[in-house]
Amino acid sequence: MYHDPRSHGLWEKTAPKPPVTSSLEGQERADVVVVGGGFTGLSAALHLSERGIKVIVLEGKEIGFGGAGRNVGLINGGMWVMPKELPDVLGPVYGERLLDLLGNAPFLVREIIEKHQIECQLEKNGTLHCAVGEKGLAEIRERCAQWAARGAPVRVLDAQETADRVGSSAYSGTLLDERAGTLQPLAYVRGLAHAAQTAGATIYTSSPVIDSQPDGEGWAVKTVKGSVRADWIIVATEAYSTGPWKIMREEQVYLPYFNVATKPLGDNVRQTILPNREGCWDTNEILSSFRMDQAGRLVFGSVGALRNTGARVHTAWAKRAMKRLFPQLGEIEFECEWYGQIGMTDDSVPRFHKFAKNVVGFCGYNGRGIAPGTVFGKTLAAHVAGDIAEDALPLPVTDPQARSFRALKEAYYEAGAQIAHFASERI
Repeated sequence: MYHDPRSHGLWEKTAPKPPVTSSLEGQERADVVVVGGGFTGLSAALHLSERGIKVIVLEGKEIGFGGAGRNVGLINGGMWVMPKELPDVLGPVYGERLLDLLGNAPFLVREIIEKHQIECQLEKNGTLHCAVGEKGLAEIRERCAQWAARGAPVRVLDAQETADRVGSSAYSGTLLDERAGTLQPLAYVRGLAHAAQTAGATIYTSSPVIDSQPDGEGWAVKTVKGSVRADWIIVATEAYSTGPWKIMREEQVYLPYFNVATKPLGDNVRQTILPNREGCWDTNEILSSFRMDQAGRLVFGSVGALRNTGARVHTAWAKRAMKRLFPQLGEIEFECEWYGQIGMTDDSVPRFHKFAKNVVGFCGYNGRGIAPGTVFGKTLAAHVAGDIAEDALPLPVTDPQARSFRALKEAYYEAGAQIAHFASERI
């Protein structure tokens, strides 16, 4: 996008084309205006349009420009927070609601993909949370026990079965989550846009919102060349927020995350690495993730930004790390390199905000955008349509607050990842 191969990398290279859109010019009227063309916004637009509600989506740049088009592509259930900790953070009522909603969120993603025949390289063989050493093994065992107690299809695999599934003997075990899977994220979000358009939604791109003001019982949402009058506003800009709701960005700290992708591997090597195409990430403090796309490219990622000296440091480290994990790769050449930002809240739990009457949004996905974004979009659609009351939502209403020392913390994460990867001689 915007001729920058390090913004969306492999995903832009291999995704089907987005639907045809234009920028907003003149005045429009809708029941709901959705601000943001990512997973949440387009899921909301799709589910509202299927109800016969008139929706206009305003995307500041292009469909999937933010986190939706840059991530690893893991469809995970739940959040980073351990299941038993969520009721402690949110209270028993909201904690249970959020666990139920997000635990089953991957199934909604599958349902939408199958219903609308979205071509996004969907894989349904689960994910593997890879344990590093005894500490990592204890962590995944506890996470497994907590999810299994809730009836989730999860189990811990021993070191040998892990080696067979991953293609590496680096791990002491893995947590297999059969709810989860992988997809091509930019292809998925573009597919959501096609589906929303087909259902009746109007999508405008290159139309950043610069202002919103009360207009009678509704709202006037303004762009540079136009405006939309609507009864409701759904704010779905998440960590890439600018304009009237930039506070959603300011209440989160950015964690940079990069991905690299090999050229398609030969059949002999491909059969030895993730033969079932599970998505993986490990228990290291500075974690790594890896997965295979359907063409046989190995996609590998970790914390860090591919800019300035980080471009050289992180890609060199990625080659070393991949060779340690998978010696069978031989010489490694990357076809694509790209990076984005993960928005992190202070407690790793998402937020629900009511910015004003009939102006609502979720944010704070903490690196798990696909399934939460999809299900939160559907939830917002049901709330706006009157099917879910405010006090029945999966999160309480909270006021957004800018994080203290945010810029300093972000600089620390970026520099710290460079130092760790430059100095590291272990995975």
